[in-house]
Amino acid sequence: MHRLVLQGIIQKQFLFSFGTYGTEFHEMSDFMRLCLVSQWPPTESSTCWYPLRFSSPPSGICVESRPSVPALTTSYAHGTSSRSLRHSTIGEALLQSVERCPDREALVFLEEGIRKTFAEFLHDVDQTAAGLLALGLQRGDRLGMWGPNIYEWLLYQFATAKAGIILVSVNPAYQVSEVEYALRKVECNAVVCPTAFKTQQYVEMLRKICPEIDSCTPGDLKSAKLPHLRSVIVTDSRHPGMFHVDDVRQAAGSEHTRLLQDLQRKLCVDDPINIQFTSGTTGMPKGATLSHHNIINNWLWIEHEYLKGPSALRSYCFCCMCSLKSCSCTPMLVIIVKTMIKVLMNHIARHFQLGYGTTENSPVTFCGDPLDNEERKVETVGYIMDHVEAKVVNPSTGVIVPLGKTGELMIRGHCVMLGYWNDEDKTRECISPDGWYKTGDIASLDGYSYCRIEGRIKDMIIRGGENIYPAEIEQFLHTHPKVMDAQVVGIKDQRMGEEVCACIMLNEGQECTAEEITAFCKGQIAHFKIPRYVIFVDRYPLTVSGKVQKYKLSEQAEKLLGL
Repeated sequence: MHRLVLQGIIQKQFLFSFGTYGTEFHEMSDFMRLCLVSQWPPTESSTCWYPLRFSSPPSGICVESRPSVPALTTSYAHGTSSRSLRHSTIGEALLQSVERCPDREALVFLEEGIRKTFAEFLHDVDQTAAGLLALGLQRGDRLGMWGPNIYEWLLYQFATAKAGIILVSVNPAYQVSEVEYALRKVECNAVVCPTAFKTQQYVEMLRKICPEIDSCTPGDLKSAKLPHLRSVIVTDSRHPGMFHVDDVRQAAGSEHTRLLQDLQRKLCVDDPINIQFTSGTTGMPKGATLSHHNIINNWLWIEHEYLKGPSALRSYCFCCMCSLKSCSCTPMLVIIVKTMIKVLMNHIARHFQLGYGTTENSPVTFCGDPLDNEERKVETVGYIMDHVEAKVVNPSTGVIVPLGKTGELMIRGHCVMLGYWNDEDKTRECISPDGWYKTGDIASLDGYSYCRIEGRIKDMIIRGGENIYPAEIEQFLHTHPKVMDAQVVGIKDQRMGEEVCACIMLNEGQECTAEEITAFCKGQIAHFKIPRYVIFVDRYPLTVSGKVQKYKLSEQAEKLLGL
């Protein structure tokens, strides 16, 4: 028996794959597709429409199925489709599903022994939502969800959405300083967590941040470090100064139930409903703020493109949940890095799909197709999604580059976040006045809108006027039989501005020299891309979500080299 836990589409950049495995998985929930997709307008037509402002078809490309005609003439793509966007809140989507199939089993948590029909789940959601209002939480307040994949994660995501409260996805691996930063950044009014999970002692960490909690009345916390935090809700046991989840369910009276009902008429699809923290590879994490509209419509597209068939995995992208139904052959959602793709291709080539997105884009903007050839599966992240625009521009001028040329990838459409919470400056840096989100990724588009990701602009090395993309060198170094992993960074140099430094982890039991790596590169890559420095390391500095912090790696390399 396996249990797949997707802890966060909380990373800024990711690749994911869907593969079919002949092993039995047990589902924790099956209802997101029904909640969100059942209102998708059914159509057998493959006819695409093109907005009047575009000529047809140079910029618009039909994506109801895999693009078969190279419609693009420049590095701008607009995914078109006869499918409409959905205009509803998460609470409305759940209610519509309950009205259609109230007695159908909606979710199963085997380890906890929890099984709920749609009607039962809605009852729990309404009780909890009204209870949160009874505790004094109001529309627009923030509630942090901190913990592993448990029933309360799903319950509080829907309950907060119905109450107009913004759920903050707090990484379950955060330690004291990290969770303190996150809760203070978004001014959380409440936190929900278990007592502990594995080595993570959630309640004890909160006590370290807020020692006042042991002597306060539940719901009346006054913390010096977290002045906005009032309530801590524990999912599995009782603690001084904290609510238990049962207390929340039982807190609501008839007036709070009426208040919740009245609130449904006031909620808007564009209201912020979820805050996800970026992984912080270049600095402190930022809180990407997403709306009902962002999340529901991105999910609908994922469902259409990936999760087809009766045994499909149902993943509630933004609440860090992964759900599997008991079956013998199930599509899976797996976060992977590009270097793993060729290995996976050897095992699941026929059932392999890639996608690309960012936290700030809700998250998916490109996807592949199971019938794509091996080159597309390995070298691209798929084609543009419908109702979304993408363009590749010169980072210096903002001008769209010719088809096939590299530049910065930018995205516009319903998927783009509302902004970074409490950070207008960072929001203005990444979202232009006309709505384009700057991904910071170096990419190129082909005539079918398939996208190749070449690297990160911030990682780009400028050596003597030459732009060098570390990802290209890293991919080449991975072909060396002794190399397990390679990260390439820029090192300060007085003459050239920057020099290339390769930080290499070797396969177990292997020995290698810098000269051997240099000789391996000569004649295979351009001379200016050959690393000037080669150092061997045992580990890389990582974010909590496992991404390499290249700015720290560069600092460590310069220190090690005495520069």
